[in-house]
Amino acid sequence: MTLSTKKRIIFIDMMRAFAVLMMVQGHTIDVFLSDSFRNTDSFIFFLWNMNRGLTAPIFMFSSGVVFTYLLRLNRMPFYFNPRVKKGLRRFVLLVLIGYLLRYPTFTVLDFSLVTKAQWYSFFTVDALHLIGFGLLFILCLAFIAEKFNISDYAVFSFGALLFFTLFLFTENISWINYLPLPFSAYLYHGTGSLFPFFPWAGYVISGAVLGCYLARNPNSFASKNFSVRLFVFGISFIALSQIVELLELYILHRDYIWTDNIHVIFWRMGWVVLLNSFMSYLALKLKNIPDLVKQVGKHTLLVYAVHVIILYGSAWVPGLNLIFSRNMDIYSSIVAAIVMIFSMLLMVIGLEKYKLHRKNKLATA
Repeated sequence: MTLSTKKRIIFIDMMRAFAVLMMVQGHTIDVFLSDSFRNTDSFIFFLWNMNRGLTAPIFMFSSGVVFTYLLRLNRMPFYFNPRVKKGLRRFVLLVLIGYLLRYPTFTVLDFSLVTKAQWYSFFTVDALHLIGFGLLFILCLAFIAEKFNISDYAVFSFGALLFFTLFLFTENISWINYLPLPFSAYLYHGTGSLFPFFPWAGYVISGAVLGCYLARNPNSFASKNFSVRLFVFGISFIALSQIVELLELYILHRDYIWTDNIHVIFWRMGWVVLLNSFMSYLALKLKNIPDLVKQVGKHTLLVYAVHVIILYGSAWVPGLNLIFSRNMDIYSSIVAAIVMIFSMLLMVIGLEKYKLHRKNKLATA
């Protein structure tokens, strides 16, 4: 049974499509918008920047939900579950593409001219690396739960909390002094990594909790109570984040904002769960969604990779950032983001039409 069956969970498709399209617009505007318009006192810029801070957690959480839902929907033992092999292949694919997007030289095998900065850029841990390893961690935790007969909810919740809380310690260690760059880059932001394991893998594993629940309760999402429960959980996380913030302010005397600390981690989790609540409630009203939304959700990896190459380039293709890097006004940047989104949608539509044409051609033959 897969997401293409009659039991298809519509709001998951909506979440995946929303996450990747928000990532597209966020990257596009960030590449084009001039620094003179990045005013933190502007309410519009504040909302956009807040949305950017939520996009990656939404993308990672949704990946964990979908993967674990399909994994646990199959009741077979771990070693015989076909989703385990597919998950391992997905892990390898995501990490491989992540490195290819940052490959340091166009000569493929000649690294003699690669600078230190280029090596650091190549080993930067990005969203694809993190999601790939997040899926691997979910498989490991699922194996532990089955091997020792422990509740999936307990194992996944503990795993997510572990990555969230250990961040307080791992981020303060200069791992590059103890481990080679390819390994230390996964453990903290110090080498320039955007999404190291701590705390970011916690969002992928948090999605596993919801994915497991959906697999064990296949019809739960069809009820309004499901949306209400998610809403309560989301509000609870946000309330918890505010409590932690007060403790940090009055006990630890920390007043920084928009950095990866515990209260921001829980604040993001709260909004991610709230968005799932909203999408699940909206899905009840819509009953069905356009095929394009499902198709975009299905091709998130392709959309991510293509728009990154267009914007940032690769070792073989220059990106638009070389020409337009941070030199546009607000309206031009918004137009560029709209054009980029429509380009990605047209790409998905064209790919789906090609696949349908090829399928019909083979059927006719």
